[in-house]
Amino acid sequence: MADMDVFSAMGIVGFGKAAKKRELDPNRFDKTKREELVPPKVEAKPLIPASGPFKVSIRAPSQSDEDSDDPGPSLPQPGFFKQDVDGHDAGSTDDEPEYDPSAPSLSTPDFPITHEATLKEHTKVISALTVDPSGARVLSGSHDYDCKLWDFGGMTTQTRSFKTWEPAGSYYVNDLKYSNDGQQFLVISGTIQAKLFDREGEEKATFVKGDMYIRDMKHTCVRPVPYHSGHVGELSSCMWHPKDKQYFITSSADSTIRIWDVENKRKQKSVIVVKSKERGARTKVTTCAYSTDGTLIGGACLDGALHMWQASSNFVRPNMTIEGAHTKGTDVGSLVFSVDGRTVLTRGGDDTVKLWDLRAFKRPLASHSGATTLYPGTNAVFSPDEKYILTGTGASAKGGRGKLALFRRESLSMVKEIDMDTTPVKVVWHSKINQIITGLANGTIAVLYSPETSLNGAKLLLSKGAPKRPTIEDLSDALAAPTILTPHALPMFKDGEGLVKGMKRKREKDRMDPRKSRRPELPVTGPGRGGRVGASATQHVVQNLVRDTTRDEDPREALLKYAKMADEDPQWTSAWRQNQPNPVFANVSEDEEEEEEG
Repeated sequence: MADMDVFSAMGIVGFGKAAKKRELDPNRFDKTKREELVPPKVEAKPLIPASGPFKVSIRAPSQSDEDSDDPGPSLPQPGFFKQDVDGHDAGSTDDEPEYDPSAPSLSTPDFPITHEATLKEHTKVISALTVDPSGARVLSGSHDYDCKLWDFGGMTTQTRSFKTWEPAGSYYVNDLKYSNDGQQFLVISGTIQAKLFDREGEEKATFVKGDMYIRDMKHTCVRPVPYHSGHVGELSSCMWHPKDKQYFITSSADSTIRIWDVENKRKQKSVIVVKSKERGARTKVTTCAYSTDGTLIGGACLDGALHMWQASSNFVRPNMTIEGAHTKGTDVGSLVFSVDGRTVLTRGGDDTVKLWDLRAFKRPLASHSGATTLYPGTNAVFSPDEKYILTGTGASAKGGRGKLALFRRESLSMVKEIDMDTTPVKVVWHSKINQIITGLANGTIAVLYSPETSLNGAKLLLSKGAPKRPTIEDLSDALAAPTILTPHALPMFKDGEGLVKGMKRKREKDRMDPRKSRRPELPVTGPGRGGRVGASATQHVVQNLVRDTTRDEDPREALLKYAKMADEDPQWTSAWRQNQPNPVFANVSEDEEEEEEG
């Protein structure tokens, strides 16, 4: 109180105008609510009808109900609503039943699929999709050759990406992966070189490619196997090391899986050569993965085989192999290890989803067939609690609707199907934000979420409130104190960091470039410069010590200065000096010279 008295005595009544808090519409998520939802298999009758007397009959759960695998909300316990035959509560005079917070909720969804937000900018099928570890950004790649970065925190309801670029020209984007810290990501395209980008989409490194004409016989005594410093076939997938952010692996059509060091883009760290039992001993590796602890490396091949290597081995031969894990000639879209590292999930191009146990690596634990696969990169993922498996299934007819299928992990039995506009190809179920991001065949990215169980992500698009309308006061303040813009101080206008540059700065830079300015070749002076070899450093020093000046002198004068020395000390002409006749010239007068000339 004493401080308030001092403030009032000094005439201080406040510390500025308090900003008005925006009140968000509680029904704002209804705009994105999905219209068509699969009805639950267990239907409960309404507890309170609109009018007329009724009777409530709640039967005790039978043994068949307990054994049933059907999902859905459980029925209320007996005595949850105490009502008489007249439709009134026994302990209350109100028409509505009392709320019991301990009772099970009938409105809470089991999965985050009640609402949907769409990101539509790609024009062709989404072939690669990933989300950063924090769940704030989405990175997508497509068959339209583009990569796009989406930021949930920076987007509005218009859902526009903040960066678009072509990482490899006119090549499809096959895979994208964020590093564990989310500060960089890999782009795997249809080329033979992997590319590394930072968080903002700026290229950091392009890893080396191999020489397809070099073969090394050291790795096998039967058939030559390519051994290079890089891939020589189209890349198919990649994955970061789960523990060490310095390393990652890539798989390719050249029948190899290569381990790379981020700091060394000139050569891979190790090579895993995959040998097929088919004729030719080479096969395409369609996907690769690390186990959660980084001790195992898995690879699925086009010949249907599934291989596992110990990360600490010499990779001469796989530690575990299953021949015919999937149908030969079909692309395995994904290979995912469970958190405990004992189970492997594969999604094959033969319309199957299979679960494997590494402790009994001979036959699958469970298998589900009938999952239509229209695109070779269709993947499957675990739910955050790993109780369910999510994958996309294609439309049965042309122009039909695709579906997202949810299976139980134990038996791969169908739990729920979610209708989508078209075939889902890539799916991601992020654990932090509890949202399902899927890439569709028409170029749309659908984000499924629940306002109750999801966190941030697509919910941020509708949590910013309506845009503030400009008032007359705002316009007058803008005219009174105009904003000073210094665009050249922004990072995008600096050299090498943006697309827009001033013409003057560009001309000055081109003027300093001898190739663009077409400057003629300068003479070589001193040691070699600019890639041209001149005199060596020692010769340059010696030439400066004893400088030869004969080029700058008159040759006649240089010879005449030795005439007097030759007469006084004839070293070379002394042999015939005694009998050498002296020349006697006749004296000619000027008149005679004129007559001869005339």
